[in-house]
Order: sequence, then structure tokens, then C-alpha cells
Amino acid sequence: MQAWEGKWALVTGASAGIGAALARELAGQGTHLVLTARRKERLERLAQELAAKHKIKTEVVAADLTQSSGRERVVAFTQGKGIEVELLINNAGFGAYGEFAGTQTQKLLDMVEVNCAAVVHLTRLYLPEMMRRRRGDVLIVASTASFQGVPYLSTYAATKGFDLLFAEGLAEEMKAYGVRVCALCPGSTESEFQEVAGQTNVGASMRRRETAEKVARTGLRALAAGKHYVISGLGNYLGAHSQRLVPRGVVTHFAAKMFRPASKRTS
Repeated sequence: MQAWEGKWALVTGASAGIGAALARELAGQGTHLVLTARRKERLERLAQELAAKHKIKTEVVAADLTQSSGRERVVAFTQGKGIEVELLINNAGFGAYGEFAGTQTQKLLDMVEVNCAAVVHLTRLYLPEMMRRRRGDVLIVASTASFQGVPYLSTYAATKGFDLLFAEGLAEEMKAYGVRVCALCPGSTESEFQEVAGQTNVGASMRRRETAEKVARTGLRALAAGKHYVISGLGNYLGAHSQRLVPRGVVTHFAAKMFRPASKRTS
């Protein structure tokens, strides 16, 4: 990861969870940071902390990635500062737990915008310069939910499946230009995800959560090693790949039992 020392990384969704952990990990390696999310106060506190502790440069830009104007605002900010983004981390994302028909329509559409459209948009805006320089890196945070349908998290799992396939295809395209692309697929992680999604308790998976710091290190090391994707945690890896041996309908059936809200369970 020392390849990013003295270079600039852009981290979306950097105000908490895996995004903040990625920022901390990079700062410890001497990487300069552009941090973006909606919560400017949190970003500023993190930027000040990392700049003081690691003697790096930090910049903060608050933006709403549900809007194309928010994504363009981030790019205009880095261009205005003369910053060459060598590492783009598409981390921003959120989920919504519960029955699809009972979830607010706008929340579902915003989820697709942040988890999919923002990833495509920002990557499209920053990638041409990386290709021209014949160097650069893109890390896309997907999920172990990328590998199957997940009832009661149906839209979230679908968006993360998009992220994984997008990253894998793009990684092969970019080989000729010296640009690396990797999808990071964490399982249940200590972050604000469950709180934001309204997913308070879904059994044993909640008790096996990895730390955000561990997930961040796994993703950055895999990207530096040139991997197209990585699943964080041995148990998550075995779980994701063992599903290939089982009919898809069986997998979603058991996932439904695991994730079904308490109010919908019967004896």
C-alpha cells in the first residue's frame, strides 16, 4: 500500500464506518485525502485529526451523491484544487431492511443512485485521466450480498451485485492501461449500516461482525495486489462460494428465513 504514499485518494462516504476506516488506513501510509459525504462536520473532524496525526494534506467536500450535481460538485472541487486523484474509493452506500412494498419509494430510488449511479458516474469522470497517465486505482465497495438475492434486503443486494459485476468487467478492461480495479465484498461489519437500514437484529450474522478497520485493510491490500475482487473474512468467503453448489432458489429460501423481520415470523 506504500504505492499511494504522497498521492491523493478520494474516499466517498468517508464520515463513518468502512469509509472512515479506509481514510485512516491510507493516512497511516502517507496518502493525501479528499473526503466526501453529506455530513460536513464529521468530515472536517476526521480530516483535521488525520492531518495532525500523519502530517498529510486533507480536503473536505460535502456532497449529496443521490444527485448527479453532487457527483459533479466533487469532481469540480478536485479539479479546482489541481488535485490528481490516483485512488478513487467508491464506498458510499446504504441499505433498507424490510419488505420491498413497505419501503419508501424515494429511499429505494436514492439507494440505486448512491450504490450504482454514483459509482458509475464518478468512475467515468475520473478514469480517463488515470488511463491517460497509465496509472491509477479504483476500489468499489460491494458486499457479500452481491452473490445472491437477499429477501428483505432485495434492492440493496441487487445494487451490490451490480457493483461487483461492474468492477470485475472494468478491471479486465483497464489492464491494458495500467489501472487497477477491485471490488471489496465485506459481510456484516461494525458500522452504521444496520442502523441506517433499520436492521436491528437478524440473528447470528450480527454477532460475527468484522471491524471496519479489518475490512479496510483487506480491500486495500487486495487492490494493491491486483485482485479483481476480495471477500473479507474466511467465513464470508466460504459462505459466498459454497452457494454455487446449491440451487439459487434454495439459497434465497434460507436467506428469507434468516432475514425475515420478527413481525413476519411464525412458529
